[in-house]
Amino acid sequence: MALRRPLPKAVLPEALPPQAQGRPVAADTPGARAEDPRPADGSRSGAGERVGPAPGPGGSGGNRRPEDALTGRQRLVKGVWPPRLTRAQLIVALLLFGLGLGLAIQVRSTNESSVLRGARQEDLVRILDELDSRTQRLQDEKRRLENQRTELENSSDQAEEARKQTLQKEQQLGVLAGTVAAQGPGITITIDDSRGSVESDMLLDTVQELRAAGAEAIQIGKVRVVAGTYFSDSGGAIRIDGRKVTRPYVVKVIGKPEDLEPALNIPGGVVQSLEKEQATVSVQRDKKIVVDALRSAKRPDYARSSSR
Repeated sequence: MALRRPLPKAVLPEALPPQAQGRPVAADTPGARAEDPRPADGSRSGAGERVGPAPGPGGSGGNRRPEDALTGRQRLVKGVWPPRLTRAQLIVALLLFGLGLGLAIQVRSTNESSVLRGARQEDLVRILDELDSRTQRLQDEKRRLENQRTELENSSDQAEEARKQTLQKEQQLGVLAGTVAAQGPGITITIDDSRGSVESDMLLDTVQELRAAGAEAIQIGKVRVVAGTYFSDSGGAIRIDGRKVTRPYVVKVIGKPEDLEPALNIPGGVVQSLEKEQATVSVQRDKKIVVDALRSAKRPDYARSSSR
């Protein structure tokens, strides 16, 4: 028994394209564009006809919008500038600015302490020992003053004890004022500046560092250094209180050598600063340093003691 195949469905004439139905194709029908011999850009290429650009979206080539004439870069710039900030973006920008400022301050404070961070262990131990020595020195001074007060309070002859302490105080002030010669343990610093690169401010830094380390009497060359001493540069030479000092500079210092020498050799201290200027620095300890350069005591013209 043979099977019958299903008959195909009849195709209605309306479902066929107009060309298949034998009907003329109008210009406005979709099928007309396939038969149009004109190029795809809408321009004619027949004989005697000019080929021109297709009309734009507005219907004619001359009515294009300004936005259509911009390049991609110009559109990007126009979309980015001027900026349009929202409130949330402004708050985020302020927070980022504050965070950056805090980081900059922290980095700056870290750089300031980078000298000690990069120091060797023995240098740090030396600095710590120097601080301990200064603390011990201050405690000894405090104990001495307390003993003097106790002696004055308990002495049977308070007038004689007061006179004795006054003479001792006069000698101490004379050493500090430079009107009395002094001797004692200390160090001798020799600065050989063959190139003449050492200036007055470097000698001043040396004096300040020595005073901070407990120096009691200082003499540079033949000039006694006191509280009112000033340094200046004149004619390629260094002058101290107006007096010229010659090279090499010899600095005599009376004090505790164990405190004075380490203070000069700390990282970034006096010795390193002078060596950067191609100067040679030598420090020698001595049990007896004589400071014999004297200064005349000047009587003040206007200042008077207010004590009675």
